Amino acid sequence: MKRIASAFYAVIAISVGVLVLLGYFVPPVAPFQAILLEWAIILAGVALLVGTGNLFFVHFSRVRTRSKGYIYSLITLVSMLSVLALGVAGLEDATKFAMNAIMIPVEISLMAVLAVTLVYASIRLLRNRVDAKSIVFLLTALLVLSGTVSLPILLGLPMIGDEILPIVSQIISQVLAVGGARGLLIGIALGSLTTGLRILFGADRPYGSK
Repeated sequence: MKRIASAFYAVIAISVGVLVLLGYFVPPVAPFQAILLEWAIILAGVALLVGTGNLFFVHFSRVRTRSKGYIYSLITLVSMLSVLALGVAGLEDATKFAMNAIMIPVEISLMAVLAVTLVYASIRLLRNRVDAKSIVFLLTALLVLSGTVSLPILLGLPMIGDEILPIVSQIISQVLAVGGARGLLIGIALGSLTTGLRILFGADRPYGSK
């Protein structure tokens, strides 16, 4: 029975994948592709609701039992229910205010802490292992931070602090970093393509046992 069920699941998965893929090249198959994509969106929405409900019950259980750090769970629950109530009530201005006045400043603060943490971690890394990669990472992080902050005076040379460092930081962040990010995106795309092909050919079966 397990083999029959596994083969049945494989046939369904491969058939759906082939129909969705053909929908981009064969116009008569496009309506079936649209239906399958709508089903996928509905399933993704249901999965999001299930995940949100699980998050709520986990934090509610921590608050109810007064577990360690339950105050953070309480803040999470209050924030979640408040934003949900604003969205259900249709108060778009209040929702935008919550995003612009709370969420965005918190995210920016976390990114700033992350940048300082990376510099601190690179300094500690140099204590344990001194090599070219560690030194390059530390210098890059310092240059990017210095150029972003745009120090008015660096070592008594205003020209370096005001012009050169921002230019170097811009080159690193907009040329080198963007090139690396594009390389990662290409790698992710190739990996996704390979995984999709393996699922279409039945080599991988994440939906059930082989």
